[in-house]
Amino acid sequence: MTVFSLTFPATAWGLEGFGPWSLVAVRSVLAAVVAGGCLLAVGVAPRERGRAWGRVALPGRRHWAGLAVVAAGVVLGFPMLTTLALRTSTTAHAAVVVGLLPLTTALLSALRMGTRPSRTFWTAALAGAAAVLAFTVAQSGGALSTADLYLFAALLVCAAGYTEGGRLARVMPGWQVIGWALVLCLPISVPGALLALSYEPVELTAHSVVGLLWVAAGSQFLGLVVWYRGMAAIGIPKASQLQLAQPLLTLVWSVLLLGEQLTPAAPLTAAAVLVCIAVTQRTSA
Repeated sequence: MTVFSLTFPATAWGLEGFGPWSLVAVRSVLAAVVAGGCLLAVGVAPRERGRAWGRVALPGRRHWAGLAVVAAGVVLGFPMLTTLALRTSTTAHAAVVVGLLPLTTALLSALRMGTRPSRTFWTAALAGAAAVLAFTVAQSGGALSTADLYLFAALLVCAAGYTEGGRLARVMPGWQVIGWALVLCLPISVPGALLALSYEPVELTAHSVVGLLWVAAGSQFLGLVVWYRGMAAIGIPKASQLQLAQPLLTLVWSVLLLGEQLTPAAPLTAAAVLVCIAVTQRTSA
């Protein structure tokens, strides 16, 4: 959660020197380079008659559809939609809206994998979601803004990627799940990066470089490595609720790193959804 909580501030820094399309495409390429390097360092070998003749085997054919969902949701969709949102939204506002991600992930997990959390679990999760929705509508003057629509769309695609990634992490290490998903995106991310860089001006600054490197190596790879491993260990619904702590951490970074001024509703809403963690964790233990 610490790694992910820095994603929005780092994205805001990255947007100081890169256009939104360039930032997302380049971060994907850089993350794929890191992931591919790790796969090569460990040793990748093809499968032969269902047996891996190396320390890291190529994913089986039945896993590629799930990896494609991870790639579309976590590698491409969520970064692109949230980056577009952050052009007009503050990181604090976006962080609170993304507090809905745990509920969305738990819902898709229930539909996809047949998990059946308790009624108390759902009540607590829905309470957190209601708090976030009330905050969003109030902050947007009674109507959802374009940035809010981007954020809600990001929630759906990211939850799908988390669900499939958590499922795949049960049969392969979590770092390989995100690693193969990143490599799978290279035929799209490399041409996309070249095209975006040719149209969007780039102005390298210390902030933009640090922001790009963080979202590429941290948010896009290292954070997901431990995240998928955690979901495989404790279950997707329970792990997803831990993400309710992310908005509070991001609010802290938005003040310390970006100098944003928080409205009273932001920390109060984040604290309210944080209370839901204790309930959801106890009921799903």
